[in-house]
Amino acid sequence: MLPWVVRRTRLPLLSLRCVGCPSESATTGEGRFRVNANGKLLDVWLLVRCVSCDRTSKLTVHERTPVRSLDPAELGGYYANDPELVASRLLDPLFARRNRFTLDWKGAWRLDAPPAWLDGAMPVQVAVRFEDPVPVRPERLIAQGLGLSRNEVLRRVKCDSPLRRTTSAGFTFTVMPGD
Repeated sequence: MLPWVVRRTRLPLLSLRCVGCPSESATTGEGRFRVNANGKLLDVWLLVRCVSCDRTSKLTVHERTPVRSLDPAELGGYYANDPELVASRLLDPLFARRNRFTLDWKGAWRLDAPPAWLDGAMPVQVAVRFEDPVPVRPERLIAQGLGLSRNEVLRRVKCDSPLRRTTSAGFTFTVMPGD
């Protein structure tokens, strides 16, 4: 079984309407948190920038949260602008739903696969693993990895999961010999 891995190359853009211009894309840039103390309560925001007008907006991470209820390592990560903490918050579906944005993965991932081996013995099984929840249609991913057309993929590939439905979970498929 051959391993394929889908990896994130950068953080995805956010599909988020800007209040200053008609753009609907924002980025986290280097990824910065803003922590504001109000007595024993903390507010924590993730700062994002509009890709068109460079206006900064805030996405709420914690609102009026008692300081003692936060993990000290997590709190230190907010103060240090930890890139892994930025990525984990940004990729959290509950955080995205609460702040009303979706992720735009275009150009933010790559497929790591062995070189083309279509001339070898058939059938060949391939296991696809996702390191981050990158939504992709299996038929497009397989076509890119094998260098085939999508119609050829639909003819030659046997897979338990639907090829035309977007997924971000790992799957396996078998490539059958060509005609």
